[in-house]
Amino acid sequence: MSSGYDRVVQPAAGDEALENHLGGDEAKNYRQYEFDMVAPHVGRSMLEIGSGLGHFAEQFLPRLDRLVVSDFDPYCVEQLRKRFEGRDDIGVLQFGLPTEIPLEDKVDTVILMNVLEHIEEDAEALRSLARVTQPGGRIVIWVPGYMQLYGDFDRKVGHVQRYTPKTLGATVAKAGLEAEVLKPINFLGGIAWWAAVRRGGVGYPDPRLVKIYDRTVVPATRLIERFIRPPFGQTVFCVARVPA
Repeated sequence: MSSGYDRVVQPAAGDEALENHLGGDEAKNYRQYEFDMVAPHVGRSMLEIGSGLGHFAEQFLPRLDRLVVSDFDPYCVEQLRKRFEGRDDIGVLQFGLPTEIPLEDKVDTVILMNVLEHIEEDAEALRSLARVTQPGGRIVIWVPGYMQLYGDFDRKVGHVQRYTPKTLGATVAKAGLEAEVLKPINFLGGIAWWAAVRRGGVGYPDPRLVKIYDRTVVPATRLIERFIRPPFGQTVFCVARVPA
């Protein structure tokens, strides 16, 4: 398997990992933004790819009959097993995509939060997921947007690419899936990222700046995006339907 994880300088997993700042205590509004975007598309059984330490998946438990968490990183898998120990309704798997996923009973929803950009064979990875998704089920994809924002941070955490709606849509179609939702989001975050990381030369997000961003930029973005569809964004969001 060939993926961005093969070239990671600092793993995108672990308590102090670079990617965890936007999902940690510094960014509570951003975490809520992620959940509120994804939750309407989740059914009763869910497989999360790249679960990390399990914070995001855990939020869905009240609405799920069954949850399967997974990760490629051994440290994360160990932490997931500790976190969900004794829960018969929660499974923990370790694998890297693309592969034959060891899941006997299919789920109606698969979630990838900042995962697909690590995988060179991205369409084949989605095909792997489609095989364990019920017909008519959904694969929810959240990826970093626009190669103009690609910088040292992306290289450090093993990002193969950043996507546009067009390039992600092409990958989804190549995998035999139908895009129900496909759009850029968090456009103010994209501007802030470009200013700090690309123009400012910052190699990774400063936790202090992340807190400021979370308190000011995220609420403003959510308000504005209720009324307009942004032309670009820090993130590209897609909900792909598996053929019935």
